[in-house]
Amino acid sequence: MGRMRPVPGRRWLRVVSAVVVLSAALAAIPAVRGSALRAAGGALVADDPLGPADIIVVASDADGAGVLEAADLVHDGVATRVAVFADPPDPVIDREFMRRGIPYEDVGARSTRQLRALGVETIEQIPRAVVGTEDEGRVLPEWCDQHRFRSVVVVSTADHSRRLRRVLRRSMKGHQTTVMVRRARFSSFDPERWWRSREGIRTGVVEIQKLLLDVARHPLS
Repeated sequence: MGRMRPVPGRRWLRVVSAVVVLSAALAAIPAVRGSALRAAGGALVADDPLGPADIIVVASDADGAGVLEAADLVHDGVATRVAVFADPPDPVIDREFMRRGIPYEDVGARSTRQLRALGVETIEQIPRAVVGTEDEGRVLPEWCDQHRFRSVVVVSTADHSRRLRRVLRRSMKGHQTTVMVRRARFSSFDPERWWRSREGIRTGVVEIQKLLLDVARHPLS
């Protein structure tokens, strides 16, 4: 019986898991723990230099932190328009809210309302819903082409910003739009002390695994 060849996806998963375990072991050594963990947190964060842009896009998972950052960028004169991703109504939840006589506000509608309350006058919805980073990478190039945008700022949470920038750099190749990624300053993830809370550890470990896997799959991004 021939020897089974390893499945590529499983091989990369083992590599990523080994790196995470090794990092955790090194972090347990008091002399290097703080600097190693800060370096790991910083590796997740990307913050491009900003210039004038045609529009600011709030990433699908940026939530309130992204809304606040986008509004501040508008007031700083980076752009005059903000776009949020459409969030199609859930047929079960929406119907139940309506049955109880309560209007249901989805994420896109809530972000739009918050942006208006923060003084942003021109708000657009990207009509295609996305689920995750890869979807954003597929949707944004076509949408930017349709609107002939030359430059776009995409606002993301701090922990997600590096991986999002890698995905967008790949997906925007061959397109005329320059994309700048901005981390939301009010993100709950703090790269300087993320390991000091249970939520920070969960977020940091998950995002480090995802980033390492992306680097393994696309080393030249």
